[in-house]
Amino acid sequence: MRRSMKLAAVVLSGSLGMASLAACGAKSTDTATAGASGSSGLKVGMAYDIGGRGDQSFNDSAARGLDKAKADLGVSVTEADAKTGEAEADKESRLRDLVSSGYNPVIAVGFVYQGAVEKVAKDNPNVKFAIIDSASATQPGNVTSLTFSEQEGSYLAGVAAASKTKTKTVGFIGGVQTELIKKFEAGYTAGVKATNKDVNVLVTYLTTPPDFSGFASPDKGKEAALGQLDKGADVIYAAAGSSGNGSIEAVSQKAGAWAIGVDSDQAAQPALAKYKNSILTSMVKNVDTAVYSYIDSVKKGNAFTGVKNFDLKAEGLSLATTGGHIDDIKGKLDDAAKAITTGATTVPTAPAQ
Repeated sequence: MRRSMKLAAVVLSGSLGMASLAACGAKSTDTATAGASGSSGLKVGMAYDIGGRGDQSFNDSAARGLDKAKADLGVSVTEADAKTGEAEADKESRLRDLVSSGYNPVIAVGFVYQGAVEKVAKDNPNVKFAIIDSASATQPGNVTSLTFSEQEGSYLAGVAAASKTKTKTVGFIGGVQTELIKKFEAGYTAGVKATNKDVNVLVTYLTTPPDFSGFASPDKGKEAALGQLDKGADVIYAAAGSSGNGSIEAVSQKAGAWAIGVDSDQAAQPALAKYKNSILTSMVKNVDTAVYSYIDSVKKGNAFTGVKNFDLKAEGLSLATTGGHIDDIKGKLDDAAKAITTGATTVPTAPAQ
């Protein structure tokens, strides 16, 4: 999904800026020209997590928000990709290159950017930054955290899994064993057990920090899913970035088994179309809504500050209904969602010990 860099003069001026962004893997989707109608003058830089645009999941959801901002708000944009196994210094360099090239705000996609964002934001107090999926008490005031209550959407995925399993064994695959992904696991397991305490939940993590390749290794996702299928799982939920694509592929090869996608409506993704009949639902994390809302707030001059959380009540999460596979349990899912939004159910954010 890597495209050659196409940067108009309005996006970057000068050979130094061009060279810097090329070095950090930047690519522009900007088509505005100086003085073009509809151009707001706002230049937005986005630094993706591992997998980048085209992962059919987390990064693609962020990309949809960026695309909508470009189309609806007239902003100029550029994108920069991360590389598997890169050093912390590479992340800092990527953000600094975006800043030096005139992008403001700069949006970092993923908690792996937390340290880099703090350092670069501190050195550039007049530039606005947003980071998705991370918040820190030490981050500068020009950094906004866009976070989600992933455990709540995952709880609903667990309700769906427990309602559909015939073997009374379901699976969870996490890309990297981090506190964030543990929220997905905790919510999913809680939803399963609240629906049927006799259903067993198998848990597999692909990698542990500092190895973050578990978010971009479909082969590892496939191997993990095959292992869970062999142990009797017939519904598998993967929160693993593009590694989840491998899990979905493995599930599609098992008659009667279901996959649960994550972040994007994966049954509606063209690259996964051949597996759509095996995708029960997806726990959609509306990163696109968060990205668009943040950019819109900056354009209007009242940028979000601090931590802006998107939970189930704020429609930051949902279950996809593509294919109609969960239509028969809609009432059960609606009741579970209502219990969460009214406070009757509190979903755990960490797995039980």
